[in-house]
Amino acid sequence: MKLNVNGRAMSAPAPEETSLLVFLRDFLHLTGTKYGCGEGSCGACTVLIDGRETRSCLVKAASVANQRITTIEGIGGGHLHPVQQAFLDVEAFQCGFCTPGMIVASTALLAGNPAPTRTQVRDRLQGHICRCGAYPRIVEAVLLASRVVRHA
Repeated sequence: MKLNVNGRAMSAPAPEETSLLVFLRDFLHLTGTKYGCGEGSCGACTVLIDGRETRSCLVKAASVANQRITTIEGIGGGHLHPVQQAFLDVEAFQCGFCTPGMIVASTALLAGNPAPTRTQVRDRLQGHICRCGAYPRIVEAVLLASRVVRHA
């Protein structure tokens, strides 16, 4: 199977029914995307497919062969993206398990809406679970990143 991941053509032999999450983690060894629930409910496995926020546990890898996949490893293109920097600046994580999915989703949000309100950020991240309860800091990080994105 051959996919465009983080701007590079990547391939590995994998069964046709392999989920994108398993393909990324087990076949390409891109382990930033996390397995949480396996049902698309927690957001830990979020990636971008052609810029759209997608739960990779629900997608067959073979079905996205002609699309651009961006994982947490590809956000920022080798530099910290403003969302990543903001998460660091406001310490928007505790255990960090949800952080990759939150950052990918927040990046997609800001790409479509560089000036979201607090309510819009909360609504957009509502399907992402943070077991540590760092939601207030996560929202603050996204709002901080939105200011940076708008002034860049």
